[in-house]
Amino acid sequence: MSGMRDNGKSSLGAGRGGDSLRADMAGAGQGAGAEPGVDLEIDETSRLISSDKVTGTAVYNRNGDTLGSIYGLMIDKVDGRVAYAVMSFGGFLGIGERYHPLPWGTMTYDTARGGYVVDLSRDQLEGAPSYERDEDVWSSPDYGRRVHDYYGQPYPM
Repeated sequence: MSGMRDNGKSSLGAGRGGDSLRADMAGAGQGAGAEPGVDLEIDETSRLISSDKVTGTAVYNRNGDTLGSIYGLMIDKVDGRVAYAVMSFGGFLGIGERYHPLPWGTMTYDTARGGYVVDLSRDQLEGAPSYERDEDVWSSPDYGRRVHDYYGQPYPM
């Protein structure tokens, strides 16, 4: 899935010390000659993807229009699951850009497009909960509920 991002960030293990995934392949069925503690430079498998690689991935609506791109992920500290993909939307050269938290369950990955698809129009997105770069919305426990309510998703926390 090359070309998924163009944000200038390197993928895991690409020369950044400590970022490569460490796998103990002994007994993991990885074939003969695999040594325990070997550093693997893996950023994607058939089911898993590095958060670095998700960042910058395009987000489309059902009509194929580009709505924005993934700016970052919000991960639940307790259960370790991705709670939100924060999508950057609008603006020009970072001016006027807004960040829209999308509950992870609202998105599907489209392999043909190489990006995520949401069932939203531009108008719906413009009315969705969002915030500016330096705005602290996450300190309010009601913000997550507002986001989930807007998208018709159950609030899990």
